[in-house]
Amino acid sequence: MKRRTRIITALGASGVLLVGATAVADARDWLPRPHEVRVMLPQGQSNPAIANGVATGSEVAFYQSSGLGPTALNPSAPVNSPERWTDPALTEGAQGVTVTEAQALVVLRNIVSNLQAAGLKPEDVVTMKCYLMAPPGAATADYAGWNRAYRQYFANVDLVTEEVVPVPMGTSAPEPPLVENAARPARATMEVVSLAVPGWLVEVEVTATYDNPR
Repeated sequence: MKRRTRIITALGASGVLLVGATAVADARDWLPRPHEVRVMLPQGQSNPAIANGVATGSEVAFYQSSGLGPTALNPSAPVNSPERWTDPALTEGAQGVTVTEAQALVVLRNIVSNLQAAGLKPEDVVTMKCYLMAPPGAATADYAGWNRAYRQYFANVDLVTEEVVPVPMGTSAPEPPLVENAARPARATMEVVSLAVPGWLVEVEVTATYDNPR
């Protein structure tokens, strides 16, 4: 069953409720039902990138992925170089794609495959952690490239109109995303000094929830 999420004040069929962030007088006003997932969104935004937080009921089943990195799909690039861990087919025809962005596209596709193996979908993701390294010669991690890649797989459906939002790849004009997905995970992104595999610039882990009968 495909999950459809929207900003509403009642439960959807999957038990997911998206609500705007407002002051709550009593914690009981926010307490989710046993099979409910409550996603707190920034107030007044129809297309936020991430959630402010997520609350899950006591009977919600979780799946936690390991940290996943990119796959070496560019044999023309030097071994252990960041470019080696990209897939040229994913960015064919796009201009100005950064190496972090290109790696992130592969990582997020790997996340989708990992979820599918567990019987889950990208829209089931409720939290995400991303670890970035600065590309060679750069002073800091490429957060902009990561965020462009992220929108190709997450947070690319307007929650009010339910219309798909075009996403840019590199400096190219926005086009329909690689995966249509309204989910807004609670997300953290941080720069690290190193990752376990030489050449990796991106590693991501996610938590997803199963659709539970109520």
